[in-house]
Amino acid sequence: MSAVPQTAGVLEREDRDGVATLTLNRPQQFNALSDELLDALQAEFDRINADPAVRVVVIRGAGKAFCAGHDLREMRANPSKASMQALFRKCSKVMMSIVAAPQPVIARVHGIATAAGCQLVAQCDLAVAAEDARFAVSGINVGLFCSTPSVPLVRNMGRKQALEMLLTGEFIGAEEARRRGLVNRVVPESRLDEEVARLAGAILAKSPVAVSMGKRMFYRQIEMGLDAAYQYAGEVMACNMMTEDARGGLDAFVEKRKPEWKGR
Repeated sequence: MSAVPQTAGVLEREDRDGVATLTLNRPQQFNALSDELLDALQAEFDRINADPAVRVVVIRGAGKAFCAGHDLREMRANPSKASMQALFRKCSKVMMSIVAAPQPVIARVHGIATAAGCQLVAQCDLAVAAEDARFAVSGINVGLFCSTPSVPLVRNMGRKQALEMLLTGEFIGAEEARRRGLVNRVVPESRLDEEVARLAGAILAKSPVAVSMGKRMFYRQIEMGLDAAYQYAGEVMACNMMTEDARGGLDAFVEKRKPEWKGR
């Protein structure tokens, strides 16, 4: 069932059948990440992360674009170093909340995703883009190297590919973004919602316990050495095997029937 959006204004939320959709709602500013919008995103992720009814999160943009990055006018109005440090700490906390969320987070991308908007796409677990979507980390064009966007960007694509984007500020198209690993799927914009729903549905059909345990393990092991990663992954897999969902799922496979997830 659908729900009335729980957040109004710069961010809107709608829940439907286990999917929480967050809409960046500053279309006149191409959904630039203002202080207010970052605060709203953080508040929603705090709620979502503790809500077992939410199985998948989708982030989308209202209007003609996904997200044009930070609000440069707001940044120029508060130019002190302390203000800049507070802004980037706030943005980084939102990005880390996406990683910490037990639910997979899907970026639904149309129009442009630039600078911190491209960072947001890179930080989401999965991304589906419209064929005409474009991506750039364009701070270098105004004398500002996109340092914080570089963190998830280089974790999505090869170093030379990421650094080329960071040093030139040039746009890449959706198909090139897919080839580089920034997005998973590219479809005509008319099919964007359908494809996001298809991807979300594939996740919703799986055990919520396995999905949340797997996402947590995936990000932790990336930062480990090979031996430590195998030890950690083996321990997580053993714990996963002890869950009711895994035992029931294996029984269902043997008995050639559809599993019923208990969420335990």
